[in-house]
Amino acid sequence: MRLRYLIKKELIEVIRQKELLFLIFVAPILQIIVLGYVISTDIRNIPVGIVNLSRAQTAEQVIQRIRCSPLFNVRQVTRQPEDYLALLKKGTVKSIIIFRDSLDRKRQILRYPDVQILMDGVDSNTSLISAGYFNGIIKTTILTDISRRGQALPLQARTIFRFNPELRSINFMGPGIVGFLLTILTIFLTSVSLVREKEQQTLDTLLISRLNAFEIYIGKALPAALIGIVDMIIGLLVVVLWFGIPFRGNILELALAALVYMAAILAYALLISVLASTQQQAMFFGWFSLLIFLLMSGFFTPIENIPPGLRFVSAINPLRYLMKIIREIFLKGNGIAFFWKDLLALSGIAVTLVSISLLNFKRFISK
Repeated sequence: MRLRYLIKKELIEVIRQKELLFLIFVAPILQIIVLGYVISTDIRNIPVGIVNLSRAQTAEQVIQRIRCSPLFNVRQVTRQPEDYLALLKKGTVKSIIIFRDSLDRKRQILRYPDVQILMDGVDSNTSLISAGYFNGIIKTTILTDISRRGQALPLQARTIFRFNPELRSINFMGPGIVGFLLTILTIFLTSVSLVREKEQQTLDTLLISRLNAFEIYIGKALPAALIGIVDMIIGLLVVVLWFGIPFRGNILELALAALVYMAAILAYALLISVLASTQQQAMFFGWFSLLIFLLMSGFFTPIENIPPGLRFVSAINPLRYLMKIIREIFLKGNGIAFFWKDLLALSGIAVTLVSISLLNFKRFISK
């Protein structure tokens, strides 16, 4: 009963700030929509230059396929050799494809043209993906030509993509963005809660009330948890309804993972609030932690890319486990039998953080 009044007080403090209400309930929707379009590993409209020094018909067929692809924007096609390095330096194109005749000297006939692909390697990820698409187009054209001539192909591989057959990067990023925004909201709302009481000198009033230490601790965490749940529901609706990302798993299992994650992240935020002396310090610790959580979570790059010596940081990062679980549930429709180890690790982190945070809080109020 006494705890209810503290939770009500915390919620009133949030509701009274209209600007904060906008940031809590409207800004996340806008952020998810904007980030959903901006944070994408898909490639589109890559500027391409083509130098066709070949007389083979196959070269024209490859060029036509590249022109028709939405992935590339063919800026120029020429039959004259150019200073290719200068074109890449100017940035007018990011890739140059050069076709040259390949003469079979023994039979004096034109074979398939030699193809050279020059890529601007500054953006290594885009270059690698583009080169793969170029090679795929060239290979498909040649195999189609061989098949049209009635020649049997000795071997042909067929690739089938499960769970995300259209290879939409938003399907991978969207659920992760929801987890990221949940982290931002809960860390910043909670990390300044106790510090604000210190700065406003109202913490003593709270301490001499009939509430015990545990009730004050819970009373500071629960309002942020309630707001986080509401925001997460809104975020999930946005990614499903706006971006059309399929939700194939069990919503109750996702709720369970989210609750365990929020227990961990709220305990960490309260620990920041206990240790910080000012709201500025709390915000700084929050931002610093947020960057580490995000970059070590597998949100942008696979966990396997992290050097082995630094993987222990990722292993104690709660956001890593939420990212994996939410993607497993969303895209694969996996149940708890597939991610119980991740949930167990997340629970272990949550219990550890709650214990450390609560002990520090009790030590703080006993001074």
